[in-house]
Amino acid sequence: MIGDGSAAGPYTGRTFIILNPAAGQDDPSKLRRLIGGAFASRASSFDLHTTGGPGDAAQMARDAAALGYRTVCVVGGDGTLAEAAAGLAGTLTPLAIIPRGTANQVAHNLRIPTDVEEAVEVAVNGEATPLDLGSLNGRAFALVAGAGFDAAMMASATRELKERWGFGAYIYAAVKEALAATPTRFHIRADDQAIEVDAVSVLVANVGELFSGFIPFRIPLTPRPLNSWQDGLLEVVVLAPRKLGEFAMLLWKAAHHQFGGDDRLIHLQAREITIDADPAMAVQIDGDPAGKTPVTATAMPAAMRVMVPRSRPAD
Repeated sequence: MIGDGSAAGPYTGRTFIILNPAAGQDDPSKLRRLIGGAFASRASSFDLHTTGGPGDAAQMARDAAALGYRTVCVVGGDGTLAEAAAGLAGTLTPLAIIPRGTANQVAHNLRIPTDVEEAVEVAVNGEATPLDLGSLNGRAFALVAGAGFDAAMMASATRELKERWGFGAYIYAAVKEALAATPTRFHIRADDQAIEVDAVSVLVANVGELFSGFIPFRIPLTPRPLNSWQDGLLEVVVLAPRKLGEFAMLLWKAAHHQFGGDDRLIHLQAREITIDADPAMAVQIDGDPAGKTPVTATAMPAAMRVMVPRSRPAD
């Protein structure tokens, strides 16, 4: 690994902050002042830079690690976080997170608080721990990739809707796409196991839960979601309802960790997953469009380090 942030130099001990001004619903000027005050009150030096478009966060994070910064801190949502994680993969420079996006699902899985002051406390005084990543067709992801319904849902949850409704944009998009979802024949290989199934969605997740923090219950992507981001495996969840009304039932089963004995809700774990579909289906990576099937995803165990609370609450 390179870029451990320990070499003596002008950036030693400093935090490199990457702020996505388009993420969430905060006023960027107020957010800068709030973050600056939180770091200053902890006598923690920093440099703050804003992204201007796709790919900026990855390059900024990569450069910051090479310069020897103590930590790279992302202020934004899951998409910005995934870019920065890709830039830090293979280095020892830890990633800190100040969640300011619409969903912030990686932060919720890591039990990182959404309050700015509390998140800065984790960034400055938290604990650096290994974090797995996934890679889909060579593109790293921290949260989830998928083909089918979920990709269509992410595309329907436009920036305009998220700015207007926040997380409600995802609820609207989910209902809209569920009404139009049609089962498609998927061909899936997970390590040495191959299956064919008529499904509406195939999810490949690096974390164990979705929608944590927004609805009264969490939706697990594995029977054992706690710390699934450190197990060296990817979670594969296949949603195969035979009719529209079964969507809610499958979500209920997932929420109660009932993944076995139902070919409409299939859970697998693997280090390498190949997904194909007939016809080809749209693919998303951490909420961003990523072409169409076929795709191959691979696990990247302990690919980077992330700052988490020193004592995380138990589930």
